[in-house]
Amino acid sequence: MDNPPVAPDIAQVLKHNRTLLYRHTAARLALAAGLFAVPFAAHTVGYDAALPAYGIPAAFFVLIFLALRLRHGSRLKVCGQVLRTYPLEYRTRVSKKGSEWKYLGTVHTVRLSLRGQHGAPSLRAVNASTVRGWPEEAEEGGAWFAGDPAFGGVMIVPGSNAMLFVQPAPWEKYEEERAQAGPQRTFLAEQAGISRLLEKEPNVMVAG
Repeated sequence: MDNPPVAPDIAQVLKHNRTLLYRHTAARLALAAGLFAVPFAAHTVGYDAALPAYGIPAAFFVLIFLALRLRHGSRLKVCGQVLRTYPLEYRTRVSKKGSEWKYLGTVHTVRLSLRGQHGAPSLRAVNASTVRGWPEEAEEGGAWFAGDPAFGGVMIVPGSNAMLFVQPAPWEKYEEERAQAGPQRTFLAEQAGISRLLEKEPNVMVAG
């Protein structure tokens, strides 16, 4: 693409994703509160069967799952650091290779490249606001990228304000490049908070 779209308003993108995160959190808290209230409401109307009592453990499950998502799946803070550290560059081609459902969010494997160029690294991308869906607008063209491919960064989809946090996949494949990156690249990665692997799935045991 010779003429890339207008660069996104960073403040607006961050605000949009922060709002989505707040909505997600509020909805899960409301669901947990409702589940906690079920056994008490049932008792009030004289329904003393065992089934409503399951609302309490279900509410705890919702809260634990929410805590895991907020701790491991929300990357708004580091995305803000990346966008303050690196300039946005337009990648003309976005290729999604697959998606995996994980506790931290749906993790997409993508390549961000320039048309006519090859060798773009595979990146693991997770929505910064914990939204699980893939932004369909990404299939229509390219995306804006800020960061360093060997360390990671931020992908912003034009026309949607969708923002995904990305890091190399597999991380170990680019260990040598990071070791030889030089002081300037290493300093910027540390300043942006991407000098280490952040996309880590929590170790959770779920009974089958």
